[in-house]
Amino acid sequence: MGIIKAVCTSPNKGMRKKDTGEGLLVKEYGLKDDAHAGPWHRQVSLLAVESIDKMRAMGLDVGPGDFAENLTTEGIDLVNLPIGTQVKIGTEAVGEVTQIGKECHNRCAIYYQAGDCVMPREGIFIRVLEGGPVKVGDKIEVVEA
Repeated sequence: MGIIKAVCTSPNKGMRKKDTGEGLLVKEYGLKDDAHAGPWHRQVSLLAVESIDKMRAMGLDVGPGDFAENLTTEGIDLVNLPIGTQVKIGTEAVGEVTQIGKECHNRCAIYYQAGDCVMPREGIFIRVLEGGPVKVGDKIEVVEA
């Protein structure tokens, strides 16, 4: 089990996201008010703070949202969750892992702003099976693998 460290949104794709502290996960859509939300398989992105810490150890001044992730987590091994794994987020929301990492065809704004991007290697994506509120400090746990 892990916890939510940040809830981040942005009005446009390909940019850093701002930690709003809370949000609403909408069934089969994603995080309300985020540019990546929509009816597709990558509705919500997650990245572990442990991955961000690796970039900090390289001397980069980065934090939650800087890699365009929606939810920053701590204490859950995201990258090793199999596709199809269901995770409960907060008290109501349930997501299903749909993709581990992503292919970057060219270096995006995140890469140039941060100097590297861990999202393609260590970020995961989910679709929202059941909606609900999410906030910093909420639990995130595997409910089905």
